[in-house]
Amino acid sequence: MKKIPLRKCLATAEQLPKKELVRIVRDKEGNVSLDITGKANGRGAYLKKSLEAIEIAEKRHLLDRALEVKVPSEIYEELRQLVSNE
Repeated sequence: MKKIPLRKCLATAEQLPKKELVRIVRDKEGNVSLDITGKANGRGAYLKKSLEAIEIAEKRHLLDRALEVKVPSEIYEELRQLVSNE
């Protein structure tokens, strides 16, 4: 049986399989983007694919702290669209 990689959601602190989370990554230039593949280079943080997790992360500035950069509001909008499409 293959081992399923687990990651921790920033907002909910739940250990979940990597496929149930979305990775947000900051590259060396400081650009923040969604990493759909989960393999992009840079500092990454994981959020559960739920609106409540996104709201918690935005309200408490969890991504700003984890990625050590101010995360633009467009990233949160992209996250909401991604979650609502699933």
